[in-house]
Amino acid sequence: MSVLVLVVDDEPDVETLFRQQFRRDLKAQRFIMDFAGSAADALTRIARPVEQTLILILSDINMPGMTGLEMLPKVREMRPDFPIIMITAYGDPETRRKAMEGGATGLLTKPIDFTLLREEIDRRLGQGN
Repeated sequence: MSVLVLVVDDEPDVETLFRQQFRRDLKAQRFIMDFAGSAADALTRIARPVEQTLILILSDINMPGMTGLEMLPKVREMRPDFPIIMITAYGDPETRRKAMEGGATGLLTKPIDFTLLREEIDRRLGQGN
């Protein structure tokens, strides 16, 4: 069974950026990276059975419609065991507090430190082995 990282962001260039940053991992099939363009799309994907093991959700906070913070409790209700890291351009204490209270396991600020993110994914991959 393959492992999946789900990225939730309404910006179309995010997929290209993540695929570039993790191209070696994706080519080596260490994990699969899937992309949802909205919180509603992500909730639909999370709700249905998948062939992959979801090890991490990365979600932008500011999105049109449902925000990442509004999505958090809904994911927690459906899948309380899924780790969720929120991504924001605003790393202020209030945003961090809201994310953590909502059930996020972490908060990354933009621009994303892909070295730190890679370490987090590697750690999650190690837990599954």
